[in-house]
Amino acid sequence: MKSPPNLFIDLEKVAFLHPSAIVGRTVRLRKPERVHIGAGSIIDDFTYVSCALKVGRYTHIGANGVIIGGDARVTIGDFVNIAPGCRLIAASNDFACDGLVGPTIPPEYAGASITSEIHIADHVLLGTNVVILPGVSLPEGVAIGACSLVHAKMSLAPWTLYAGVPAKPLRSRTGEAMRAAAERLKKERSDEWT
Repeated sequence: MKSPPNLFIDLEKVAFLHPSAIVGRTVRLRKPERVHIGAGSIIDDFTYVSCALKVGRYTHIGANGVIIGGDARVTIGDFVNIAPGCRLIAASNDFACDGLVGPTIPPEYAGASITSEIHIADHVLLGTNVVILPGVSLPEGVAIGACSLVHAKMSLAPWTLYAGVPAKPLRSRTGEAMRAAAERLKKERSDEWT
């Protein structure tokens, strides 16, 4: 299935958009030349992206998401599901510093900022309205419950379910069935993994 025409951007300007990927009509990519979207992935309508973004294969980014970060990069692996309303924030003002804040402020008057890449490994699940702050790295198979907050000082274990503000571990998850299904799909569609 081919992406429908987008209302805000010419999809031809996207650095890489696999023919089987779908970008909703109302997705806003501020820097399409810094965006890569892999095979079978979908970005739903009303999602806003203002940084470099690399999306793996068979990944879904739900509606009304925000992925921001200025010069930073957000990397999302294969088989990831990001529910509607999630916020991936790779750049933010440093609220503890002096100076004016916001994108309208000339650099000589601005306070400090925090800019750090976000990395989301394969098989990660983010529930509705999860917030991921600058510098977070989510290992393989992590699941974050709805309305949770993850910050860079947290150390998360693979294949574990977390929830809360800040997110705390609830229980381990098994990834055997997911990995097996992923391997079958990779073999069936091996041309998309070369």
